[in-house]
Amino acid sequence: MHIAIRPTKHNGNDVDELHRTPIQLPRPCPSPSPILYPGKKYPMPDIISPIDGQPAYHFDLLGHDEVAARLELAAATSRAWRDAPIDERITLCRGMLSAYGARAAANAEEITRMMGKPLAQARSEFERTMVERVEHLCAIAVESLADEVLPEKEGFRRFIRHDPVGIVLDIAAWNYPLAIAVNVIVPAVLAGNAVLLKHATQTALVADQFERAFLEAGAPVGLVQAMPMDHATTARLIRSRTLGYVSFTGSVRGGHEIYRAVADENFIHAGMELGGKDPALVLEDADIDFAAENLVDGAFYNAGQSCCGIERIYVADPIFDDFVEAYVSLARRYVIGNPLDDSTTLGPLVDEKSADFVRGQVAAAVDAGARQLLGDDDFELPDRSRCYLAPQVLVDVDHSMALMHEETFGPAIGIARVENENEGIALMNDSEFGLTASIWSGDFERASRLAEDVDAGTVFANRCDYLDPGLAWTGVKDSGFGCSLSTLGFRSFTRPKSYHLREQSA
Repeated sequence: MHIAIRPTKHNGNDVDELHRTPIQLPRPCPSPSPILYPGKKYPMPDIISPIDGQPAYHFDLLGHDEVAARLELAAATSRAWRDAPIDERITLCRGMLSAYGARAAANAEEITRMMGKPLAQARSEFERTMVERVEHLCAIAVESLADEVLPEKEGFRRFIRHDPVGIVLDIAAWNYPLAIAVNVIVPAVLAGNAVLLKHATQTALVADQFERAFLEAGAPVGLVQAMPMDHATTARLIRSRTLGYVSFTGSVRGGHEIYRAVADENFIHAGMELGGKDPALVLEDADIDFAAENLVDGAFYNAGQSCCGIERIYVADPIFDDFVEAYVSLARRYVIGNPLDDSTTLGPLVDEKSADFVRGQVAAAVDAGARQLLGDDDFELPDRSRCYLAPQVLVDVDHSMALMHEETFGPAIGIARVENENEGIALMNDSEFGLTASIWSGDFERASRLAEDVDAGTVFANRCDYLDPGLAWTGVKDSGFGCSLSTLGFRSFTRPKSYHLREQSA
């Protein structure tokens, strides 16, 4: 089914006409005037930029018939793609990377306008994170997807093949719109599947960026498709018994809703990456300046909107004061402003609701006895929207405060004093989340030993807020379940099929 769509405008440039099922590509929203938009509330599908609180882009949601047509196309394409040689799949994914790179500057600006990430960080998400992950996944694909051949047995051939699941639905979050999506799209395509990408409303244009890059790289029509849908339509799609796997990155509540929908009418697997309250333990033998520098970046990069960002720090009593002094001094260096300006190192939060939530956690902690050492009064904040928030550093905190046990997802950090490593580990584990955790120590063996007692999907020593594509990305407790990246990550997009072949006797 090949239906031509009409050309539209995308970020001010003509978009080449694509021959595929009907889709309305995103288009820039005109600057609002007080006459046309008096007191207007902007429901989906307008993308409201946190830079100035104004609509930046508009996109059209798919109707029932369009979803059905794309699903049919994905099914047909997946059946053909499963037979494509692995070398062809690898070449396509690397070609997608090249095609995306050709538009990387414009794509990065779109991301910044949509969700407020400083432009340098938006560029880096492609140049460093996305490139590294795609190249690594392509490098390990042959070995990861190879048949598992059993030992020889006379008269028999026995092996396990990792068959593609068919159609993968990726429901991706907005905070790292490239990194989160690529964790699913690329291994799913390498494994022989078609992918439907339903990106978060705030970063809906990113789904189109991926679809365009795959098409420009020569992908079969329908292999990777943007799926701008509302929640009800998404739920109906999940219940349609046509998908082979669902990946979701988002809130714990959203994860429960998706998992219920998956279980309602299906027997398929789902992966849930649901955030964290990631802790750091700084021991008395740690390099204070090194730890402080990395933990400041781990807490405030991307305005603290990172599932594996640092949200609470426990510091050994003998170095507590020196660490806090170094930490506050470094945090003061952030430049808060328009994320399109090169000088800006801390942009706005994604929306006013998120910024107000962080403000509420900080205020509640102060009311409960915490001391705020750094906050809005220490910086010059833009007044273009209420989304701008300074780094918030608090001490005299404890686990009775939401700041220390509920996810913050913003630039606020509580630093607590601990008497010894045992107390530190106990507090690290005192959480409903378990995504990542980090231990900072000059004694590598000590850090390695303590890591065994930490309840988390990934434990770092002297590092934080980083995903190594060679390691499994997973979580425990309310951080979700499932696995992406590494050799193990390919298993999510395949199902084992056993071959037990006996030669006929003469």
